[in-house]
Amino acid sequence: MIPAINLTEYPYASGRRVVMGCNYAAATSQPLAALAGMEMFWAGGNAIDAAIAMAIALTVVEPTSNGIGSDAFALVWDGQLHGLNASGRSSQNLTIDRFEGMTQVPDLGWLSVTVPGAVSAWRTLWEKWGKLPFEQLFAPAIRYAESGFPVSPETARAWKWTESLFAHATEPEFQWFKQTFLPQGRSPRAGEIWGSAAHAETLRDIAATGGESFYRGKLAERIAAFASDTGGLLTQEDLSQHRADWVQPISTDYRGITLWEIPPNGQGIAALMALNILEGFDLSKQPRDSVDSFHWQIESMKLAFADVHQHVSDIETMQVQPQDLLDKTYAARRRQLIGDRALFASADLPKGGTVYLAAADQDFMVSFIQSNYMGFGSGILVPETGIALHNRGRGFTLQPGHANQAAPGKRPFHTIIPGFLTQGNQPIGPMGVMGAHMQPQGHLQMMVNLRDYGMNPQAALDAPRWQFTNGKTVWLEQTVARSIALGLTDRGHDIHLTAEGRSFGKGQMIVRQNGVLIAASEPRADGLALAG
Repeated sequence: MIPAINLTEYPYASGRRVVMGCNYAAATSQPLAALAGMEMFWAGGNAIDAAIAMAIALTVVEPTSNGIGSDAFALVWDGQLHGLNASGRSSQNLTIDRFEGMTQVPDLGWLSVTVPGAVSAWRTLWEKWGKLPFEQLFAPAIRYAESGFPVSPETARAWKWTESLFAHATEPEFQWFKQTFLPQGRSPRAGEIWGSAAHAETLRDIAATGGESFYRGKLAERIAAFASDTGGLLTQEDLSQHRADWVQPISTDYRGITLWEIPPNGQGIAALMALNILEGFDLSKQPRDSVDSFHWQIESMKLAFADVHQHVSDIETMQVQPQDLLDKTYAARRRQLIGDRALFASADLPKGGTVYLAAADQDFMVSFIQSNYMGFGSGILVPETGIALHNRGRGFTLQPGHANQAAPGKRPFHTIIPGFLTQGNQPIGPMGVMGAHMQPQGHLQMMVNLRDYGMNPQAALDAPRWQFTNGKTVWLEQTVARSIALGLTDRGHDIHLTAEGRSFGKGQMIVRQNGVLIAASEPRADGLALAG
């Protein structure tokens, strides 16, 4: 069972505390987006309205991680848990011969673009549960885009990285991106005002048509025309055939607490598999900040990643079923591989940029995530629309015969994963940690912090993190105790320390306890938690 939450203990210095309310709560990685959610609550809307408004606002105020051309996933509690997979499929024109001479799908350009699904997620969630008019959910985002907003510090840092990436990109498909996001040849600095009238106009069109324009109307025509003009594969037919799918969430019980994830094509199953392996070690006998605790978590995660990257793909092409990978007898066999020395585990772990948000009221709880994948995504922006297209096709492999090999009309392996916690038949709340391969690792570490070490949501987010990358390589935040770094090195781990917190994810969490909503947003981002 989850320990009683101690709301006054904060063992790690972040300067943040939990935020509490009885009626509603919202948390995300950018303050203006969090306020967009609160606007919906104040207008009489519910947590669904708030979540959608935050997601739409994030396409404007944190374009370094997501946009109108993103993919999205959601977990929603309304008395039971529902899963939504709004990731897009590849073009019917994406045949394997398009990659001749390549060893991987390119990071940038049209070959990495699949149909964007975020707009369909907003519409699908609103149709099922929304209370306010659909167009009202767009108002804050349109205001930020049209009037401009001051760029927040962490967003400015991420934007700066893009300058060198596109400095020498001369291909025509990248020029609109450069004009929009790198005005005068550079990124906006923290505190500078940035906006996009084209982005605002596109949001108005999506709002007025209920998203139809994006998949079967004027916007779809413009996306397809730009693809045709600049060597892209997406067609109006590809866009019109897109659908967001309701899916049955997958889960595992970890010492009396259930973690829920979206099933493949996402990597949420990696967190569940790692927890199944880890459950066989008694973490309660070791301090949270100890070599044994870190070692067992890292090794469990390695083994889960190895299986996931061998087997996970679009669920329709998987050769192993999720329930087989989640079998606890199988986890026990995998656990036997863990000893006192670091295992070597090869995994092609991706890098990415993502936004996560959580919203809750007394009737609904929402865990929502959307992403352009690698920062701004493909580097392609549809002219005069503000639609920056993601590069989720980069999640495909080109390995012949692999279940995740690139193919027409197929969903790629996906990194973004909303999480949700329950106990018995009751909700605990939504949680998520952004950042490519860090996401399942973040979910595991949050679960351990909450369940094994009894931390409150803010302390659980503040705690120093580790991340496995490949082989025996493990990165530690600089705030991890030196004794742990040395102890892991002695066990054969290739340890690297960094002061760069962004690579360890950006998380949010809302927990319900005794009718009170307890919200937290972590210090590695510009984020904000609010409640009322």
